[in-house]
Amino acid sequence: MANLKDILYKVKLISISGATDIAIDAIQFDSRIVGAGDVFVAIKGTQVDGHEFISKAVSQGAVAIICEDIPTEINPEVTYVQTDNSAKALGIMADNYFGHPSGKLKLVAVTGTNGKTTTVSLLHQLFMNLGYHTGMISTVQNQINYAVIPATHTTPDALQLNSLLKKMVDSGCNIVFMEASSHAIEQERMVGLKLAGAVFTNISHEHLDYHKTFDNYIKAKKKLFDDLPSDAFALVNVDDKRGMVMLQNCKASKYTYSLKMMATYKAKVLSNSLQGLELNIEQKDVWFRQIGYFNAYNLLASYATAHLLEEESEEILMNLSQIELKNGRFEQVPNNAGITAVVDYAHTPDALENVLQTINNIRTGNEQVLTVVGCGGNRDTAKRPLMAEIACRFSDRVILTSDNPRFEEPEAIIADMQKGVPVSQVRKVTNLPDRKEAIKLACSFAQKGDIILVAGKGHETYQEIKGERSHFDDKKVVNEMLNLIHNK
Repeated sequence: MANLKDILYKVKLISISGATDIAIDAIQFDSRIVGAGDVFVAIKGTQVDGHEFISKAVSQGAVAIICEDIPTEINPEVTYVQTDNSAKALGIMADNYFGHPSGKLKLVAVTGTNGKTTTVSLLHQLFMNLGYHTGMISTVQNQINYAVIPATHTTPDALQLNSLLKKMVDSGCNIVFMEASSHAIEQERMVGLKLAGAVFTNISHEHLDYHKTFDNYIKAKKKLFDDLPSDAFALVNVDDKRGMVMLQNCKASKYTYSLKMMATYKAKVLSNSLQGLELNIEQKDVWFRQIGYFNAYNLLASYATAHLLEEESEEILMNLSQIELKNGRFEQVPNNAGITAVVDYAHTPDALENVLQTINNIRTGNEQVLTVVGCGGNRDTAKRPLMAEIACRFSDRVILTSDNPRFEEPEAIIADMQKGVPVSQVRKVTNLPDRKEAIKLACSFAQKGDIILVAGKGHETYQEIKGERSHFDDKKVVNEMLNLIHNK
């Protein structure tokens, strides 16, 4: 139970009709779950406008309405509060309602097209190893120390986020690492949070179905840094040409990291194999269990973040080198067939190219690289031909298949991908919409020593088709098919 006047603290108010010194049971922005004594926040979303459900919320017992447009018909027993931005108001109200949890710990946000999940996972495990009570908010899962809380979005809504942070505070967490998606930043889900720091990994072609233009996508990422307080840190990858853009107009202390350019934090790749990476960081040669140049960036970002959080260099490197992640990012599937099978979440052109370049850097040259890849339905269609072109450029055989087709037909998605297949490489490509059959075909083509990449789903354990989610785990299917075909 809270007081409406208290939870409106710092919300930009335009007008008020009714009393604010009233008890509030809960804050809701989904009219379907509004109950007696709740305050309903009407948000103008991309698909639905919450203002259309104000009367429904009132009929279900809402005692207060927060909105941008006051309805023409008002209930005299209900308080109506007008604000310029309901989404922002929700974030500030959630922070007030849950007792300002982000201010009671160190909260670090990681944003970028690729590398967010791995960097956040590395940092969570690193700080657990360093003895901290640590929280994690990520695409794969949320964690309070070692306790797992399932994740539904890359970044939860403002209510879920503040509720989760309060649980972390109540559990004794002193530091939390979270992924910050461009959707969440633009939709003001992080308003009201106090950040100790923010990290930018990179930016490439993604989410243009939502942001419409690449420039809008960049601006969404940049907003995270524009809003940082002066006592926070901003850490960016300057090997990405938009890295320095993130620091423009940023009030926080500015730091950079790089494998190629002058930077605050610098690393050099000494060796890269299927066994791991050897990096030189801070004049120290250190071996890590992660694979690929893209992971060199993730490791360096994690090291730099920990150092900015005032941890000792040697302690960071020693503990970071011991971490082994199994999160569907360049995750190898054990088998007895002598085939290197890799499952990776790569679902953007840049991520797919990074993974395939890593495989090609590691291969000796005699083995085949077989890639199974698809694209999600009802999402950015412009990347589909790019994904197919990249798969063809770096692979000996390519199987185009489905990957969460949602409400689109898999064949239509594959047809879009097919447009990127060079005429000279048509023969190496097979279209097979059934993902299990596509993986089976790749496993049947593969011989001892070959490398199979199954891209797109990584940690996900489902296929989303026509609004239904059915169980599907790439790792299990790859393992099952390799054993079925090669252990006869």
